[in-house]
Amino acid sequence: MKRYNQYCPIVRASEIVAERWMPVILRNILLGCHTFTQIERGAPGIPKSLLTRRLEELERFGIIDRYENPVGRGWTYEPTEAGKDFWNVCEALGVWGARWLEVAPEHLDPYVALWSMCNSLNTEALPKQRTIVRFDFTDLERKNRFWLLLEDGAGEVCLKPPGDDEALVVTADSAWFVKWHMGRVDWREAVRAGRIRVDGPSSLARAFPTWNQLSHFAHVQPVTHR
Repeated sequence: MKRYNQYCPIVRASEIVAERWMPVILRNILLGCHTFTQIERGAPGIPKSLLTRRLEELERFGIIDRYENPVGRGWTYEPTEAGKDFWNVCEALGVWGARWLEVAPEHLDPYVALWSMCNSLNTEALPKQRTIVRFDFTDLERKNRFWLLLEDGAGEVCLKPPGDDEALVVTADSAWFVKWHMGRVDWREAVRAGRIRVDGPSSLARAFPTWNQLSHFAHVQPVTHR
């Protein structure tokens, strides 16, 4: 961990939270990811050894606490008061990024959008019964199929079929799906353009877009780049 040896609180905070992957890990914990696996799923590409080290650093600096998992093996991670207070930083970063940074094609990962969707579901609109939705992203050659498992008011993104029949099949262009979740395109616009299609019982198909509460930063108007 790099030391800048300055008294400025911005600099001292940066020594901890500006390390690679650290804001992402903290965001995941603050969104309700409490196990190693849950945190890792929200940070695709992070090496397990680095995630372990970052969690140890956060615990050492009093930003998270670690407890033995009451069910099964492993640990449960919870934010301390200092950790909870970091949400204000996350929100400020998100607003700034949504306003000033362009979204390039390589940023439009549908898995990340589905993961984000699971952390902001409109629970009151979800079906009461266990429901499985399959997603086929037709423009991707690899990793183009995912499943969303809805059960007991919560959602989980699956890379393999979670069992049972699929209630809905969503066929979509990945960029349009991500931009819909971001609030950059309207659902009806995407459907009319043929970029998103939902197949299944009509009542469920109509309800599907209401399950998604859109990105936390969907309200931010991006600056037009020349």
